[in-house]
Amino acid sequence: MTLAKLTGLLNRSLKELETRGTRKGAEHVITGIEPAVGGSGPRCFLAGYDGQRFLRMNSNSYLGLAMHPHVIEAEEQAARILGTGPGAVRFISGTYAPHIELENRLAEFHGRQAGMIFSAAYAAIMGVLPQLITEETVVFSDALNHNCIINAMRLARPAQKLIYRHLDMADLESKIKSSAGQCRRALVVTDGIFSMRGDFAPLDEIDAICRKYEENFAEGIITIVDDSHGVGAFGKTGRGVEEHTGSRADILVATLGKAIGVNGGYVVADRMLIDFLRETSPFYVYSNPITPAEAAAASKALELLDSSEGRSLLRRLRQLISRLQNGFLALGHEILAGEHPIVPLMIRDTEKTARLVHFLFDNDILATGLNYPVVPKGDEEIRFQVAASHTEDDIDYVLSVLAGFDR
Repeated sequence: MTLAKLTGLLNRSLKELETRGTRKGAEHVITGIEPAVGGSGPRCFLAGYDGQRFLRMNSNSYLGLAMHPHVIEAEEQAARILGTGPGAVRFISGTYAPHIELENRLAEFHGRQAGMIFSAAYAAIMGVLPQLITEETVVFSDALNHNCIINAMRLARPAQKLIYRHLDMADLESKIKSSAGQCRRALVVTDGIFSMRGDFAPLDEIDAICRKYEENFAEGIITIVDDSHGVGAFGKTGRGVEEHTGSRADILVATLGKAIGVNGGYVVADRMLIDFLRETSPFYVYSNPITPAEAAAASKALELLDSSEGRSLLRRLRQLISRLQNGFLALGHEILAGEHPIVPLMIRDTEKTARLVHFLFDNDILATGLNYPVVPKGDEEIRFQVAASHTEDDIDYVLSVLAGFDR
């Protein structure tokens, strides 16, 4: 037995990724985090860069809750009592009290009957969509939906898969109308916040379109939203795109690993659907859950989010987003403005995007460059992500560094 016959093939594949500009290469390894000091927010240290203190402008931890002392304490206490791992899948002996508490808290937070946690939000989408797709189902999907949605559809193999133009409600309606009567069930699936651009799905408009054509499908039209970037970072109380649009999906999927600051994914919906998914979803039935300690930490983070402290963090986050956006505009840069902490700085040139990422890194700033073919040619950008743990000095430092970049 040997991999020798595959080695050349794998090497060519890696070189092709490099040629296309999509090879990610070696990962930066965080070796420590320095707490906020004075007017500066937290800084991280990277392996191989001794002495350098990096400002993270590419983290999904939008509220900074991963370093909150109460969240850390909740995880530590649960680990001491229940251990570091679940030791089994949920149906054997892997369900702990913190899992149940978290699922109940998530359902209540989102105004649903029941909730169900997965090992990750990716696993949640992969574990939910295929269970609802039959050989008589048509799926309508936004063109910029996340990779997890794309792969879940591939796994499920619906009768029809129709991709509508990004946020184009006229195109969505046209595709739903043209499919009426051809399948028994329809699913409309979309990201809540789109991770590359920070824009959001108009759930109120999607809901209105679905209601208009629901009678044309014997098993109705089901709306599914993955609001992993929205929950905890968007909406007046952090309830995401549903709160912002004043509407809600039939099924909501989100993550505990971004604004909540811990790990894992979840789905909330009617109790009957959750009961069905617990029995049938392989990503739930055959996979260990997040640890009891992670569940306890996530419950504490959710409690903080839904408190006066959480409201304060959200207000602070919006102020910092506005400061960064206004600063970019004052420097003459193009941005995609919005209320979400994802702030895309549009460069629209692959070479310049890569050069700016390196320039920022050399000035102790971590930011993510998105180049073709990850984004369409001409849409190359630097994706900055603001966190409530940042300070005004942090934002001003980013702007001062950017001002020194030779365009």
